[in-house]
Amino acid sequence: MSEKRSLNGQVVAITGGAKGIGREIAAEFTAAGAKVAIGDIDLDAAQETAAQLGVSAHRLDVSDPECLNAFLTEVAHELGPIDIFIGNAGLMWVGPFAEEPDSAARAQIEVNLLGVINGIKAAAPAMVARGRGHLITVASAGSILPTPGEATYAATKHGVLGYLKAIRAELRGTGVVVTTIMPGVVDTALAAGTSSGAAKLLTPAEVARSVVKSALRPRFEITVPGFIGPAVKVANLLPLAIRDRIFGAMVPNQLLARKNQRQDYEASFTASRR
Repeated sequence: MSEKRSLNGQVVAITGGAKGIGREIAAEFTAAGAKVAIGDIDLDAAQETAAQLGVSAHRLDVSDPECLNAFLTEVAHELGPIDIFIGNAGLMWVGPFAEEPDSAARAQIEVNLLGVINGIKAAAPAMVARGRGHLITVASAGSILPTPGEATYAATKHGVLGYLKAIRAELRGTGVVVTTIMPGVVDTALAAGTSSGAAKLLTPAEVARSVVKSALRPRFEITVPGFIGPAVKVANLLPLAIRDRIFGAMVPNQLLARKNQRQDYEASFTASRR
């Protein structure tokens, strides 16, 4: 679908919108004239961002389907029917798979994968009923790459891509468009202490601009930077030994991550799910 759209007056709901990529997405859509609402589990941070950007803020736990439904109901009541729903909330634990706490694995699955599923199920029906809408999910280049040191995170992102492929097929002909954004390593708290490998370290604003661009000219799979997608497709055609060497050169080994820079961030979501 290549038709260019206007974002002026469009109602946009964003999960994980208080900080990092989510905050920049909210800023970009607001600058484009959209009416924006952000949801985040950290309500204080969401309200601070909302005051700075002139958007509305709501507490949101994407792992709770009832909370997500309530968020979207509130947004629709306040701003009107939702035109664009952006699933952005995410968590990442980094380290050897055998040392990952069970609570960290559970948290990533609940937020990264079930959070996306909950969001799509909450947002899509109203869009289908109206015959239009756009479901955008910020996934990860880890959806298509082997990422040592991020096993469960990668599993959730592979799951997100698989889920969205199926959803896209189910929604074909309804007027509802599906997009997945797959960035490399982004300079946020989620990626603190990790390496960006062969690609440059992205800024949240760069990812946000890709999200807005996808809303103007929808496509299904978008990698940031753009070369990642074609490179992976070519590599996957090669024998496994050659493919391993290519990915070994491209993809950072996060087993070497500086864990001392991640302790507070990882503790913030593992402790609550013990």
